[in-house]
Amino acid sequence: MAEEVKSAPKKERKVKAPAEAPAAAPATAPAGAAEAKKGGPAKGMYHYIGEAWKDIDSDEMKHLMWQRMVDWRKEGTFVRVERPLRLDKARQLGYKAKQGIVIVRAKVRKGGLRKHRIRKGRKPKRKGILKITMKKNIQRIAEERTSKKYPNLEVLASYWVGEDGRHKWFEVILVDVNHPVIKADPRLNWICSTKHTHRAIRGLTPAGKKGRGLVRTRGMGAEKVRPSLRAHKRMGT
Repeated sequence: MAEEVKSAPKKERKVKAPAEAPAAAPATAPAGAAEAKKGGPAKGMYHYIGEAWKDIDSDEMKHLMWQRMVDWRKEGTFVRVERPLRLDKARQLGYKAKQGIVIVRAKVRKGGLRKHRIRKGRKPKRKGILKITMKKNIQRIAEERTSKKYPNLEVLASYWVGEDGRHKWFEVILVDVNHPVIKADPRLNWICSTKHTHRAIRGLTPAGKKGRGLVRTRGMGAEKVRPSLRAHKRMGT
């Protein structure tokens, strides 16, 4: 009996199956495709127009501006144009391609407040010629002159479009406050109120508010700026 037990076949040991080879790593995507996915939404036309105007010193923009200066110097002080040159900037300031809105390119001389040289006897520093500049910026002067040229329109805003050694050019956005299309537009009919009469002369345009110190200064140090400089005897900025 003992011999039968000894001669019994031994149990076969379970042998583990060989481990499978690791799956091949997926091929890496090209770097350009990854950057395209992470780049965000596609940019529109207004973005590229703005980028072109930021780089005025590029060869293409220099050539374009040179051609424009040649033509603009031969034109008058105020020229009504069909469409804005800087469409992105005009749209930011409230321009719409509809009836009742007019674009005018205005030309203003550069420099400070120029005065005639006095020929009589006096110290040079007492002649009052140098270092005397206006507190109004050139852009605000262009808006005021355009407003006087077109008395039936109100100035909405303006923006810079070019300059040379003697002049600066601004495109001024004008609105006909009596036009039925403007009165029916809920985003523009606020300018039809009598509160906005002669906006450019009263300094209510973006350029006017910036020159009055209402945009970049608030709180301490700007107490004599609001409601106006005249209200504080011109003692503000």
